[in-house]
Amino acid sequence: MGARRNKIEEAIAIALMWISTAIVLLSVVLILGTIMIKGFPALSLDMITKTPSGGYYLGKEGGILNAIVGSLLLTGGAVVISIVFSLPVALYLNIYAKRESRFATAIRLSLDILWGIPSIVYGAFGFLLMLAFGIRASLLGGMLAVALLVLPMMARAMDEVVRLVPRDLLEASYSLGATRWETAIKVAARQALPGVLSAILISFGRGIGDAASVLFTAGFSDNIPTSLLEPAATLPLAIFFQLGTPFPEVQARAYASALILTAIVLLVSVAGRLLVWRYGRHVVK
Repeated sequence: MGARRNKIEEAIAIALMWISTAIVLLSVVLILGTIMIKGFPALSLDMITKTPSGGYYLGKEGGILNAIVGSLLLTGGAVVISIVFSLPVALYLNIYAKRESRFATAIRLSLDILWGIPSIVYGAFGFLLMLAFGIRASLLGGMLAVALLVLPMMARAMDEVVRLVPRDLLEASYSLGATRWETAIKVAARQALPGVLSAILISFGRGIGDAASVLFTAGFSDNIPTSLLEPAATLPLAIFFQLGTPFPEVQARAYASALILTAIVLLVSVAGRLLVWRYGRHVVK
C-alpha cells in the first residue's frame, strides 16, 4: 500500500512539474510572439539610428536612439555604482564577519526586505533625495534611483555565490600566510567570479527594464544626454509614451521598441554567459 501511494505521489509531482514547465514556456512564447508579430513590421533602421524629430509621437519621422543610448548609459552607470557597494558587502559577510552571526543575519534580512520594495518607492525616495540636494531630473538622478533598486538584488546574489566558495580553500589560503584581504580578493572573489558576473547580468536586466524608478528621477528628453545633469530618455518610458498615443502607427512603434529592449537584454545575457563559461573553467569545485 505504501509503495502504491509513493508511486501516485511521484506521478502527481512529475505531472505538476511538466504542467509548470509548459506554462512557463507558453508564457515566454506568447510574450515574445506578441512583441515580434506587432513590433517587427514597425521596426526600421531609422528607429535605431535617429532621435525623435518634431511630431514623432504623432506618427511622423524619427527614432528612439535617444532612449536606447539613455537606457544603456543610465543602467550601466547604476550597475557600476551597485558593484562598488555590493561586492564589498558580500566579501565582508563571508570573509570578515562570521557567516551565521546575528549581525550578518540582520544585514541579509535587510537586503531581502529592500529587494522586495516596489520600484516606485525607490523612485519616490530618489526624487526626495534629489530635491534635498538640489538635483533636477537627470541622468545622474536616474542612475542613483536604479542603483538603489538593483543594489539589494546584486548584493544578495553575490553573497550567495561567495558563500559557495569552499571553506577549505579559504583555510588553505590562511595557512599559507595570506591576510583576509588577500584571501577575499585573490581567492574568494576569483572563485566567485562566474556567479558575480551572473549577478551583474541579472541586475542589469532588472534595471534596464524598469520604468517606475526613473519616471521622476531621469526625466525624458528627445536628445542624447551629453552630461550627467541632463534629462535622459529610457526605453521603458519611450514604450509607455508611445502606447499612450491614439495613433496606431505609434503604438506599433512601441512594440518595436519593446523588441529592441528585449534584443538588448538577450545580447547582454549571451555575452555574459560566454564570460561566465570562460572564467568558470578556472573555478575549483
